[in-house]
Amino acid sequence: MIDAEKNNSPLDLSYLRDMSGDSAEFMIEMIDMFKSQTPLYITDLEQSIAAGDWDKAAGYAHKIKPTLSYVGREDARGHLQLIENTARDQKDLSVMPQALREFTDFAQILYRQLDEAKAELEKRL
Repeated sequence: MIDAEKNNSPLDLSYLRDMSGDSAEFMIEMIDMFKSQTPLYITDLEQSIAAGDWDKAAGYAHKIKPTLSYVGREDARGHLQLIENTARDQKDLSVMPQALREFTDFAQILYRQLDEAKAELEKRL
């Protein structure tokens, strides 16, 4: 589940650092890509849940999950796994609105953390 303590800490970008050979330029590109694509996926997730299209909701949750590891928020993957499983299994659907709201609130925090990480990386250029 989402670890609230990590919301106020710098992101652990070790995965991106390893993947990029510690290239600040590459890591900035990945952050920018995350920030441009993820809101679209979240909108798709919200719309599919609102429409009760559980197969699509499960697919969008599944699509977002791995990107959280790239930016050091592995903790939030579990939350998306809950959304994915709930949608796929179509059981306990009453938890979906709250689970989605928690994730969208978290996303705003994550975007702030990404902006802070990007500002630090830009100092290295």
